Amino acid sequence: MNFQSTNKRKNINDPVYGFITIPDSGIFDVIEHPWFQRLRRIKQLGLTHYTYPSAQHTRFQHALGAMHLMGLAIDVLRAKGIEITDEEANGTTLAILLHDIGHGPFSHTLEQSIVRDLTHEELSILFITRLNSHFNGALAMARDIFTNTYHKKFLHQLVSSQLDMDRLDYLSRDSFFTGVAEGVISTDRIIKMLTVFDDELVVEAKGIYSIEKFLVSRRLMYWQVYLHKTVIAADQMLVNLLKRAKFLGGHGIPLFSTPVLGDFLTMNPSRSDFNSDPTWLERFALLDDVDIFASIKVWVNHPDAILSDLCRRLLNRQLFRAEMQKVPFDPEYVEKIRNAAQKQFGITHGETFYYVTCDHVENKAYNPRHERIMIKEKSNTLLDISEASEQLNIAVLPTTVSKFVLCYPKGLSI
Repeated sequence: MNFQSTNKRKNINDPVYGFITIPDSGIFDVIEHPWFQRLRRIKQLGLTHYTYPSAQHTRFQHALGAMHLMGLAIDVLRAKGIEITDEEANGTTLAILLHDIGHGPFSHTLEQSIVRDLTHEELSILFITRLNSHFNGALAMARDIFTNTYHKKFLHQLVSSQLDMDRLDYLSRDSFFTGVAEGVISTDRIIKMLTVFDDELVVEAKGIYSIEKFLVSRRLMYWQVYLHKTVIAADQMLVNLLKRAKFLGGHGIPLFSTPVLGDFLTMNPSRSDFNSDPTWLERFALLDDVDIFASIKVWVNHPDAILSDLCRRLLNRQLFRAEMQKVPFDPEYVEKIRNAAQKQFGITHGETFYYVTCDHVENKAYNPRHERIMIKEKSNTLLDISEASEQLNIAVLPTTVSKFVLCYPKGLSI
């Protein structure tokens, strides 16, 4: 891989899989890089630990777990006669290892709050490109596989698809750390059933039941964990208090923060800033959960009443009430809550959005229009999982289920 390294293979004890082996000294060097080590300080599930106290695991743990599963998948495919060179194996392993390196503080919760118009996947590409230069071109194939420009498309599917190593790990890991048994899946069985047909990652027919369980588990985890209404309420409070901090910083009002967070609060960078000024990526690489919560602890005593109140509530887990239903909320009901918040907190009507937020969430466990999960029959014919499955509940999984959420402080006199 053209790495200059004296590091040896390392073993890491993981609570989900047991021992994880770092397969290459060059991969170990990437893991040791400060940009990757930052993932130790970013929670995998944002503020989900406010609902499931043990959900304290990090993006670092998830990345190592996904890397481990990738190694297993590559071994299985090679044993079935699929040609994967050592260079391709290293490139695919690095691609999955770095697939989440673009996440900012609290992962998805603040994805559009820290940097405007730039997703974590796009930030990951920027990081991989810069790391490729740092390591003298050793990550070129990883970048091509990650961006799906490499000629073997099934390698990209192992990294990013509806049945990739990312999803297999986060379902297993999130289920383990939340204690939600409905998310338990058989990763070993699924991986052993993988094969490649016409450059497409597919599943052997005898693995169909494991895939059915995987899809059902994913749907249940979304409603029970990722889209749990209390989790949504906590996330919304964090987003709103950061909006208030940005508003104050943008108007020149003194605001404590770590130096790097201060840059993002006062200058509010966007995609164009990252493209034109490479130092923005370097500053982003210094941000993690600690910057946010260290600032929140100080903002509790800020003279701005809105910022102070929101920070105090979040810090002490005095979370908003979250109502969830299948149809949009009556505008008159929402307006009644806004008026109550305006009166109770002595704020303007325009400021009530910090306390009263309407949103909608969607759960679609499987999308047959995007990187379909294909089942390979003994006759070498391919069937979409939604067609191949004999289970009635699988047939409805492609259906998008939307719910509407209304968050506001408890105790409002409505």
